[in-house]
Amino acid sequence: MERIAIYGKGGIGKSTTVTNISAALAQKGLTVMQIGCDPKSDSTINLMGGKRIPTVLEVIREKGNETKLDDLVSIGSFGVLCVEAGGPKPGIGCAGRGIIAAFEKLEALKAEAFYQPDIILYDVLGDVVCGGFAMPIRNGYADKVCIVTSGERMSLYAADNIVSAVRSYGSRGYASLGGLILNKKGIVNEEGIVQNVADEIDTQVIFTIERDKLVQDAEAVNQTVIEKFPNSTQARAYRQLADKLFSGEK
Repeated sequence: MERIAIYGKGGIGKSTTVTNISAALAQKGLTVMQIGCDPKSDSTINLMGGKRIPTVLEVIREKGNETKLDDLVSIGSFGVLCVEAGGPKPGIGCAGRGIIAAFEKLEALKAEAFYQPDIILYDVLGDVVCGGFAMPIRNGYADKVCIVTSGERMSLYAADNIVSAVRSYGSRGYASLGGLILNKKGIVNEEGIVQNVADEIDTQVIFTIERDKLVQDAEAVNQTVIEKFPNSTQARAYRQLADKLFSGEK
C-alpha cells in the first residue's frame, strides 16, 4: 500500500487533481481511498455526483462511540472509498483538530485493515502547515508528499512552506518530498517561473497539467474528467500523472 499526501494552496486545483488521480487509479482496478483534509469538506464531491458526504467530525458528534466504519466511508465513482475529515463549527475550535480526530477514529476502527486499499490519497489544504494540517507528514501517515502549485506568487509561497515542513519532519523518517505538480493558470512563462522555484528549493516539477475547459465542464455536472470525458487529452494527462505517482503493484 502507498500513501500519498497532495498539498496545495486553497483554490489551486488540488482537489480536482486528487479526484482525477483517484478515479484514474480506481478505473485500473486498484482499491483507492481518498481522504479530504479541508474544513470545506468538498474534496470528494465530484466522485459522489455532487453529494456531500457526512464528515468524520459530524458523525462523531452525532453517534459518538456508536460510530461505525460505514458511517465514515462512502463509495464514489469507480468504487473510490471517500472520506471527509471535516472541521469545527465556524468560529469554534481548530480546523486542524478535525483532521487529527478523523485520523484517530479511522485508525481506531481499523479502516486500512478492513478496506485494504492499494493507495490512500490525502487531499490536504496547505495554506497553513501546522497542527492537524501537518498530520499526514508528521505522524507517518503519508509516505510521500506532492504539492500542487501554479506560477502564482501565493501558491508558490505555500509550496515553499510545505517543503519546509516536510523537511523539518524528514529526519524522523516520515514522508519524503515527491515534488511539485504544476497546474497551469495561464501565466506568462509559468513553466519557467515554477522551475526556477523548484531549483531554489531543491526539488523537481514532476508533472505539468495544462489548462483545459473540460475540467470546468466536468465539474459543472459534478464529475471528474476521467468519468465525463474519458477519451480526452486531459483525461490521458491525469492518467499519466496517476501512473507516475503510484508505483506499487496490486
